[in-house]
Amino acid sequence: MPERVNKIAIIGAGAVGATIAYAAMIRGVARQLALYDVNRAKVDAEVLDLNHGLQFVPMATLEGSDDLNVCAGADVVVITAGAKQKPGQTRMELAGENVELCRSLVPQLLKVAPDALLLVVTNPVDVLTYVVQKLSGQPARRVFGSGTVLDSSRFRFLLARHLNVAVQNVHAFIAGEHGDSELPLWSSASVGGVPLLQWAVPGRARVTDEDRTRIFDNVRNAAYHIIKGKGATNYAIGLATVQILESVLHDEQRVLPVSSRMDGYLGITDVCLSVPSIVNRKGVEAVLELPLSDSEREGLRRSADTIRQAIRTLGF
Repeated sequence: MPERVNKIAIIGAGAVGATIAYAAMIRGVARQLALYDVNRAKVDAEVLDLNHGLQFVPMATLEGSDDLNVCAGADVVVITAGAKQKPGQTRMELAGENVELCRSLVPQLLKVAPDALLLVVTNPVDVLTYVVQKLSGQPARRVFGSGTVLDSSRFRFLLARHLNVAVQNVHAFIAGEHGDSELPLWSSASVGGVPLLQWAVPGRARVTDEDRTRIFDNVRNAAYHIIKGKGATNYAIGLATVQILESVLHDEQRVLPVSSRMDGYLGITDVCLSVPSIVNRKGVEAVLELPLSDSEREGLRRSADTIRQAIRTLGF
């Protein structure tokens, strides 16, 4: 039998889309990569630059176009196109403009790549994941967003630095909206198997209430600081997206806090938000019900209400 050749199509050749393509090349996630952008000069330049580095990465083919047919046959379509978040602007304030883009884009995508999973990265990602799922008519598990995978990575980095341990040994999630109403799941966080709230290692810092407030504030406001300094976030979201793609295309069964439509999760229904989920070749196979404190349950419901209100405002 011939070897299956995985194909990733990326919509949008801006900072995020191009970085996802770059990270995917380095990681060798797929044998075929396609970039689509309405700006032909921009997409041609990005593809040429990336192709000049093929000698140094696992073998792949990379093409780009302003014709959506370049996405034909894709296993996963990554949607990054949209208006860029401005300094001081919330992700929710981007919603209207980017929803209109999805209205025209999604039907065209389904024509050229009807069997592809749809991975939404464009902000506000929870709102747009819901909109794309509705517009596509695809099962909820096949349309999901990057969600709080990046936020959780920021969270783990800050905890690891505070505790002076390897970030790979920190297991902690940010849940809910990828935005201002997100919340840290302190009660299920652990370090090397030790519950974080019970961490008491001689010679190592503990996590006080003041530390928890400071760390979470830094997680929630990280994007604003980065956007103020350099105009966009791209490296970490590129790597986060590629980890999601690896779990899908390699059928890895990773537990990742991606955004998908909830249907009765802890009483939350008909809204997309992030909770730890098993991600594989089928998309979002299952969502996990972690043990939550009463305040975490309430925070997750408030976050869901925030997202739902934005969705309804946009007519969905």
